[in-house]
Amino acid sequence: MKPIALKYKSQAVAKLYFIAALALFAGQILFGLSLGLQYLVGDFLFPYIPFNQARMVHTNLLIVWLLFGFMGAAYYIVPEETETELWSPKLAIALFWIFLTAGALTIVGYLAVPYAKLAELTGNDLLQTMGREFLEQPLPTKLGIVVVALGFLLNLSMTMLKGRKTSVGLVLMMGLWGLALLFLFSFVNPHNLVRDKMYWWFVVHLWVEGVWELIMGALLAFVLVKTTGVDREVIDKWLYVIIAFALMTGILGTGHHFYFIGLPGYWKVIGSVFSAMEPIPFFMMAVFAFNMVQRRRREHPNQAAVLWAVGTAVMGFLGAGLWGFIHTLSPVNYYTHGTQVTAAHGHLAFYGAYVLVVIAIISYAMPILRGREANPRRAQSVEMWSFWTMSIGMGVMVLALTGAGILQVWLQRLPESGAMPFMATQDQLATFYWVRLAGGVVFLGGLLMYLSSFFIKASADELETFRGGAQLKVSPAQRA
Repeated sequence: MKPIALKYKSQAVAKLYFIAALALFAGQILFGLSLGLQYLVGDFLFPYIPFNQARMVHTNLLIVWLLFGFMGAAYYIVPEETETELWSPKLAIALFWIFLTAGALTIVGYLAVPYAKLAELTGNDLLQTMGREFLEQPLPTKLGIVVVALGFLLNLSMTMLKGRKTSVGLVLMMGLWGLALLFLFSFVNPHNLVRDKMYWWFVVHLWVEGVWELIMGALLAFVLVKTTGVDREVIDKWLYVIIAFALMTGILGTGHHFYFIGLPGYWKVIGSVFSAMEPIPFFMMAVFAFNMVQRRRREHPNQAAVLWAVGTAVMGFLGAGLWGFIHTLSPVNYYTHGTQVTAAHGHLAFYGAYVLVVIAIISYAMPILRGREANPRRAQSVEMWSFWTMSIGMGVMVLALTGAGILQVWLQRLPESGAMPFMATQDQLATFYWVRLAGGVVFLGGLLMYLSSFFIKASADELETFRGGAQLKVSPAQRA
């Protein structure tokens, strides 16, 4: 464990975003566990936190904490990639507090006021934007998100313009600009249900299976560059090929959401073909990560960050790739759409592709933000165990949801006559839901282990090495 100074002082603003991201992540998991209990004990927390409110908070916290993570990652990466200070650190800090306050007030609104009343109080009659999953935010919150996004992108773009241009930086900025522009579709809520669903998927799908993959690729490439020492030229080639496949398959793969919403039948072919190809970029990311680690030119002291990075590639392929593929073809999706199979895919895809990559960049950057090259050995050991614990917990949840989905299809969707009603089917899935809840508890335990690693101190010999290194960094004049 060696002391290390930030290359650029303005990178320090990333620390605020990372801390907020992890706090919101913990909140998301707690609300997820409450939802799991409400599946089994219908009146759990009722009437204080009804199911619909808990579900909104759970899904919105997922999006918000990942956005905080992306923003913190960008504020850390862009100065280093451009080799220049951030254009305006004060703007970055101001936007942090604005975003955090707006998010907190929105969550309070969800929990304190019935949703219909919240819509009335926040001007939804002026511009109807509320009521769609993941986009439930009131109009003032959506406008605040736009303001924060514009300020954030202005800050980064001005930094990029005055500094060095790298593949990692450019791909990251493409993803962030795409994220912001696609969010504008959340303000469009036409009365025609087919158009409404199209615009909704333009946000949700083209985020998670489009521009977010660019952000993921850039973050993964940055961590691997720093921890393996492999030439940038090699990593750049991999990055360009991966994002090309991600955009080609992701954009036309949106068609797998158009199967049964009233659009022309050719989308069944286009959606099936291109969404079936969506595992390709994730498989390439897995090969890329293992290849870079095998070709490494240095043994980086932060081995926990390497594990999170490789875990991102592997779990992303399993969740977004394999579990997405198993129900993406239109003849299969006809039966599985909206079942627990969808929930299994969604949980593993978000965890593998985005949760892990944000933790990977936090794991790499946070020790440096705290003045050392890597965390103490014991802290890294706990961190690695937290990765395996969370991954096992998620695996249990996903297998339980997959089993529940298969049984749901068998009882409710396949029979041509005498199909079991929805609620009766849910009663048959209770065992799977108990297993899912157990997996969620294990996952929470892994998250608590990860958070505890921040408070583990260095051993005596590591501390001595740290102090010795710190003294070497102090000039004779400063010692005097």
